[in-house]
Amino acid sequence: MSTVARVFALGLLALGMFIYPQEVISSAGEGLVLWWRFVLPALLPFFILSELLMSAGFVHFLGVLLESFMRPVFRLPGKAAFVVAMGYTSGFPMGAVLTARLRKAGEITRVEGERLLAFTNNPSPGFMLGAVASGMLGKPALGIILSSSIYLANLLVGFLFRFYRVTTGPRQSSRLPSFRRAWQEMKEAQFKDNRAFGQILSEAIKQSITTVLMVAGFMAIFSVILRLLNVWHVITFLATLSHVFIEAIPIPILQAFFNGLFEMTLGCQGTIQAVTELNHQVALLALLMGWSGLSVFAQVAGFISETDLRFFPFVVARTLQGIIALGLSQVFLTFVEIPTSTIVIQFPSTSVVFWNTWQASSVMFMGIMTLLFILVLVRQPR
Repeated sequence: MSTVARVFALGLLALGMFIYPQEVISSAGEGLVLWWRFVLPALLPFFILSELLMSAGFVHFLGVLLESFMRPVFRLPGKAAFVVAMGYTSGFPMGAVLTARLRKAGEITRVEGERLLAFTNNPSPGFMLGAVASGMLGKPALGIILSSSIYLANLLVGFLFRFYRVTTGPRQSSRLPSFRRAWQEMKEAQFKDNRAFGQILSEAIKQSITTVLMVAGFMAIFSVILRLLNVWHVITFLATLSHVFIEAIPIPILQAFFNGLFEMTLGCQGTIQAVTELNHQVALLALLMGWSGLSVFAQVAGFISETDLRFFPFVVARTLQGIIALGLSQVFLTFVEIPTSTIVIQFPSTSVVFWNTWQASSVMFMGIMTLLFILVLVRQPR
């Protein structure tokens, strides 16, 4: 039955692409424009950087220093802190890519990989601050509320997942950090990887470009699928059916919700158009960005397919993050005054968006690295 269902779904997709070629072209183009504006500048430089840092043994260096923090708080090895930092910096699917790398290298166990995967996938800071808050809402101040809700919800999910599949095995030691021991671990990692720097750089660029292009493909095909679902009125049918059971929620809001379940960006755009009250807008935006959409789910599933990591815990984590982010956003709104009038902002050019996205990710990366090293200094023995 699964084979028949797969063939039937692919046949419908092919039929829709032949019947509505103009819709396919325009929707795929919109997905690629979104990738060019927000995903490429947020991912490519940091993919290359992560490859270089991993080959230089920085993950081992950071692992020794942050073991005494990550182990008691998240039940994860110190090396996982690098994945957390890069995931917060660049947005999805960076966390999934690096988690899969650590698992394939045997640096983390299967359960640790599933815990790590649960809270290292977020929208990029450039998308939340630039595209949603400034571009769609016209209220840049809301970017702080949205990003704070998403990131804090993510940390809470990470803490909750420390109780995921806890075993009563031998207790792992969490010695205090030692710069000398961390430096020795980094040197040993560099010694094992005896490639020349030119080879390391070229392979890092090649691997990063391949990964980023794969993300572009996912975004394009899911934009096409969602456009066809709207053309065939599937989204409208789901919204109308849901309205029968939840009459308090208008059909346009339910349509925006179902669009966001499939593709986060289109759901955010639909939310701005369908919802008028600010607190409802922020609530639905936080929910959809915490959930992230089936497009991101497919990306994560693709990157972990070569490992033994289970996908279901990731789905549970995304559901929890969306619900918690929704609640936190409403709490934050009660303490912050947002102008009621909508600021009309002309969306900046592609080059400006590209630069701003890269800048926001860079600031986030430097901030997280600074915070991690502050934690190391606090944990140092006196």
